[in-house]
Amino acid sequence: MPFFEFQIKSRCKSTLARVGYIKTPNGIVNTPRFMPVGTLGTVKGVTSKQLEKTGAEMILANTFHLHLQPGEKIVQGAGGLHEFMGWNKPILTDSGGYQVFSLAKLNKIDAVGVSFQNPRDGKQIFLTPEKAIEIQMDLGSDIAMAFDQCPPYPASEAEVEEACKRTHHWLERCVNAHSKADQAVFGIVQGGCFPHLRELSAKIVSGFDLPGIAIGGVSVGEPINQMHKIVRETCPLLPEDRPRYLMGIGTLREMAIAVANGVDLFDCVIPTRLGRHGTALINGGTWNLRNSRFRDDYKPLDSSCSCEACTCYTRAYIHHLIRNKELLGLTLLSLHNLTHLIRFTGAMRQAIQEGCFSEDFAPWQSDSKAHHTW
Repeated sequence: MPFFEFQIKSRCKSTLARVGYIKTPNGIVNTPRFMPVGTLGTVKGVTSKQLEKTGAEMILANTFHLHLQPGEKIVQGAGGLHEFMGWNKPILTDSGGYQVFSLAKLNKIDAVGVSFQNPRDGKQIFLTPEKAIEIQMDLGSDIAMAFDQCPPYPASEAEVEEACKRTHHWLERCVNAHSKADQAVFGIVQGGCFPHLRELSAKIVSGFDLPGIAIGGVSVGEPINQMHKIVRETCPLLPEDRPRYLMGIGTLREMAIAVANGVDLFDCVIPTRLGRHGTALINGGTWNLRNSRFRDDYKPLDSSCSCEACTCYTRAYIHHLIRNKELLGLTLLSLHNLTHLIRFTGAMRQAIQEGCFSEDFAPWQSDSKAHHTW
């Protein structure tokens, strides 16, 4: 696939972390990298121009939700999702497999596909692997995810095994249905918290020889130590020369542990969700800007951050916006939080290159050269 390329530029000597880049038809993604989530073709509250200034290089959009509104044919008529939303950099589309988990009360799964009750109007929608791929081809994303079944936690071994078998069967159908020459398809490893099922899934999904591979079925209610165990045990089973994507993760400690074990890509709704609730990410912690202690605090939100919120406004002003439910406050916090996570993956990238990265990476506490990028 000449349009899609992954290259590793440097490696960490003490961990499995690596620095690389992904070449796509719409640009380069330097890894490791956090991807903002733009479910409906928009990262909530943020314009595409503002999003560029956060350092974002690839975003995620959702197949299921874009199918419901406005419909993939509307997006295709605009020239594809890049044109539709005014974003000229890479886009990854999730397949709708996560909605099999998150909308479990509204769906019914069988071997053919998933029947959903439309959460908007109650009508029935039937999503198959072939349909999920067809929608993603119409959307025109750079990377299309295979349709999978994400089992909940807790689930029995028999239930997870059944979900794995279905995921592998659906992956084959996705690959057979895909015909867009300039779009890559990534497979997804499932297996819950059962090591032997993760190992089997990694072997089967890797056998399809796809351009990239994802670890799914994490952050679905399992204890955090189980998530770490899944990442540590699954990553070494995946192809070394393909990008690895840990789905739905965007907390600093979890990203650092994952990078140390060879993960390259992340996504999560956390930064904009927190922003919409008046919360800022600061040095690995959270600040509630509604708190009265910020009422007359005229310092920048984070003096080390170059985002618009931190370079143009004070904590007192953002507090004022949040307390008065002004939309600008939510936008500024979302911009800051996105920049925070993207800066963190950038700091990890630099630390790997400079030989000072470890699994407990925390650049704000570090005396290393990587500190200045934070």
